[in-house]
Amino acid sequence: MKNIITIQHTQSIHHTNGMVGSWTDWDLTELGVKQAHAIGERLSAELQPGNLVMYASDLLRARYTAEIVGAYLGVEPILTNALREHNLGKAVGKSVQWLRENVECRGTSIDDRLFSDAESKRELWNRLLPFYEKILSDPQDTILVVSHGATLGIFHAMWLCLEPEALNKCTLFGPAGGVSFLQQDWDGKHLVKRLSDLSYVKG
Repeated sequence: MKNIITIQHTQSIHHTNGMVGSWTDWDLTELGVKQAHAIGERLSAELQPGNLVMYASDLLRARYTAEIVGAYLGVEPILTNALREHNLGKAVGKSVQWLRENVECRGTSIDDRLFSDAESKRELWNRLLPFYEKILSDPQDTILVVSHGATLGIFHAMWLCLEPEALNKCTLFGPAGGVSFLQQDWDGKHLVKRLSDLSYVKG
């Protein structure tokens, strides 16, 4: 039996200032810090300490979320750039308004790039796939994954055994601070117990 808990990083500065997230290294807001503490406190009341491992994106907002949550669970996050957010190329560091006014492609297909130097959804899928396969073979009983919205959307699609082309017709959206519980049962079946549960960040 394998349990995977995914955590979308909590509120980041780019959620409040109209800037693009992507690979820009934004910190958490004061509220985001409080939300991360709330997630850590509540998970620590539910999980048995010991046989845990945590992986996190190396971008600051996810790394800081993971460090706060990990402190409650007694686990140090393992950082990886495989869990970074969707790379939007030249839009990184720009405002959302700039992105809307300068977008080069609408991105209706998984092979489209919003900008010539951006990452397509298929490229994000392919970047994430080796990490996902590593998770499936990891001997740990409980694995925590702290990442970003677009990246976790693809991670969850993989868990549901979807093909990349399914993303042409659907998106698995998650809000900041959402906690999802995935389980692989004794028969190898992939279960989704909860998806983007926001109760962990609410007071």
